[in-house]
Amino acid sequence: MKTARILIVLAGVVLCTFAAGCTSPTGVLMNSGTATPSPQGTVSPDIPTSTPEASLPVQTLPAEQYVDVQLTKERPDYSIHLLYNGGKGEVSIQNIFLKATLSDGQVIEQYMNDNQRQPRRGDEIIIKGTRGSDRVEVYVTSVGQSYKVLDKELLVNRL
Repeated sequence: MKTARILIVLAGVVLCTFAAGCTSPTGVLMNSGTATPSPQGTVSPDIPTSTPEASLPVQTLPAEQYVDVQLTKERPDYSIHLLYNGGKGEVSIQNIFLKATLSDGQVIEQYMNDNQRQPRRGDEIIIKGTRGSDRVEVYVTSVGQSYKVLDKELLVNRL
């Protein structure tokens, strides 16, 4: 009698697991291209590489997962700054990833905090940009799903 109850409960747990989708691997919706070695950034082994032409459209985070990130290009050194300001969904943010394709052809990929810990308000990625037009893509992973939240061409404003 006890064995039958245990088997029924175990079967119920297995069925609930399949119904919830907890057995499938989480897909990383990132397009990171081929890595160019650089001292500023690295590519994490859990990010699949593909061609830059297969770029994802910018996505909006669900309202309960929204976080604020600011992307700027500074004068006089043309550095690119990505600042994390937190937000309603900051407790669910797992990582923030920046991919910059510079006008000289160099590709820099970097995780905030080198993917060692969850981002905190005020964390920042600073990379060396170029004088020309640099394309920057920003991905946020929240609750196991990655979202492309920014895709911008950055130019320094001329005075």
